[in-house]
Amino acid sequence: MSAATSPPAPPTTAPAPARAVLSARNGVAVVFTLNGLAVGSWFSRVPAVREALDLSAGRLGLLLLAMSVGALLAMPTSGLLAQRFGAARTVTLATVLVAVGVTVAGLGATVAGSFAVVAVGLVAFGYGSGACDVAMNVEAAAVERRLGRTIMPRFHAAWSLGSVAGAALGAGAARLDLPVGTHLAVVAAVVLTGTVLGARSFLPRPAVDPTDRPADATPAGRRRAQLAAWREPRTLLIGLFVLVAAFTEGSANDWLAVAFVDGRDLSEAAGAAVFGVFVVGMTLGRTAGTIALDRWGRVPVLTGTVLLAAFGALLAVLAGSGPVAIVGVALWGLGASLGFPVGMSAAADEEAHAPVRVSVVAVIGYTAFLGGPPLLGLLGDRVGTLDALLVVPLLLVPTLALVPVLRPPRAAEPVAPVWKN
Repeated sequence: MSAATSPPAPPTTAPAPARAVLSARNGVAVVFTLNGLAVGSWFSRVPAVREALDLSAGRLGLLLLAMSVGALLAMPTSGLLAQRFGAARTVTLATVLVAVGVTVAGLGATVAGSFAVVAVGLVAFGYGSGACDVAMNVEAAAVERRLGRTIMPRFHAAWSLGSVAGAALGAGAARLDLPVGTHLAVVAAVVLTGTVLGARSFLPRPAVDPTDRPADATPAGRRRAQLAAWREPRTLLIGLFVLVAAFTEGSANDWLAVAFVDGRDLSEAAGAAVFGVFVVGMTLGRTAGTIALDRWGRVPVLTGTVLLAAFGALLAVLAGSGPVAIVGVALWGLGASLGFPVGMSAAADEEAHAPVRVSVVAVIGYTAFLGGPPLLGLLGDRVGTLDALLVVPLLLVPTLALVPVLRPPRAAEPVAPVWKN
């Protein structure tokens, strides 16, 4: 290519009409909400699955590990798939796996009564959820850049709202003694249908002349870009921050309902409701957090939320009174709300490299979902499930040293906003 010929812009940086951006914003919000609904529905029924399969805390931790294994297997390639096929197609195909996986897991517990069947379903669920996670975050970052203001946490708030709905439905299903398999099969059908419709509104992929495309648009170029991202210190440090943020959030997703059932003698329905309190805190933090981030920036806001999450987790475990412990759960959720979405935004600061960098950060972050469930399960066998959650504040405090790396780089290219508040 001659010096006078400029390379075509990457597909994600092409200009889009304001109406298309707003439509994509709504579509991304729908996809995040429905993914949260699927995940929240599953986690709210974990105590019922444990009872159906008669599992110890350690065995339950190993079962939950299956979902994390599936997600981790998806991460190394999901960024490449999003680059090659586009976010909309990747999200749609991934959600097919989510729907199949959660249905198999539910039916495996209540119909087959088989640990192995549930584990297979969770691997598929995790793989689909992991691939969907990367693709929808890449699309969300593109929409955020075109809007010209912080909105990523609100997409994650939509995910949290979906989780709240899932937790509420799970608590109601538990109170009505609705079989887990029936409940999750209905949720799967709703999630798949809504996601297919929402993904149709994603930003269009511009046509690129195959004879004049950048080197990283070829399969070999995409693989080289992926490997290069693994050698970037900032990307790796963001991944480490997201790892702890994912553990802070994931430990509550996996164990909070069970810990309050075991450690505070609550019913299954009440345990699911406590998990709902955590997700409400997450949702409020992600909704209000966008205003705080635009006003004060990532570093001071994340410093405050990390400290708040550590204090809330301590209160949830150590409080002598149930109501005070629930206040701690709410503060834990509020403090955990921004780490993961802001980490994803930071990985996508330079949009041309966003898919591969988000994929790398997701791989590192999802290691928490891989190691967290069995770690806390085995620790719970020794000290009790509730006390095992003290690992969360122990990891959060040193994470404060990583917060400055999430500051946006000066080299991040600007995109003309659709509007600003």
